[in-house]
Amino acid sequence: MKFKTLTAVALLLSAASIASAADAFNVDSSHSEAMFRVRHFMTKVSGKFADVSGVVNVDKANPAASSVNITIKTATIDTGVADRDKHLRSADFFDTDKFPEISFKSTKIAPTSRKDVFDVTGDFTMHGITKQITIPVEVLGWQANPKGERVGFSLNTSVNRKDYGVIWNRALDNGGFMLGDDVEVNVAVEAVKQTAPPTPPATSTQPPAATSTH
Repeated sequence: MKFKTLTAVALLLSAASIASAADAFNVDSSHSEAMFRVRHFMTKVSGKFADVSGVVNVDKANPAASSVNITIKTATIDTGVADRDKHLRSADFFDTDKFPEISFKSTKIAPTSRKDVFDVTGDFTMHGITKQITIPVEVLGWQANPKGERVGFSLNTSVNRKDYGVIWNRALDNGGFMLGDDVEVNVAVEAVKQTAPPTPPATSTQPPAATSTH
């Protein structure tokens, strides 16, 4: 009986080890970006955040065991107009000195009816406010090369900025407001698999051989 119990425990530990066998992929900031569009009067203005970082833990055998942790530096906002970017960094909008990061940390990943698309639920934090949201994320593919295995992801969603305390606007003389509330968000991420650091060469604990002076 004792042997059977030990065997069962060993199998459970083995299964747990397999279930948690996720590979860590570091977000490649130089090939990733977070883009957005928001209505301004009648048209839409686009911008992006240049600094996107984080880690994606991928379990290919069990995608539900994967996880995502992404961080965006708000001060890297870029709409192509310096004065507008300065205003967006101010307390009227992102208040980048007080809230330097936008982040998303997953709590659940579930498959959908679409191949390679997963519903990723997690805590989204912007402007000091955290809400749980679910975002459809598409796995774009895998690529192995001498610099390491890479994976690509993309997502398209919409965020109401007022839900996160970004409420600045200007009323128009003929009614309505200058800016829209809903912000279209598109994030493209390329991540490279972490590699284990090289094992340092073993050092001898033996004292150096004595040398003769004769």
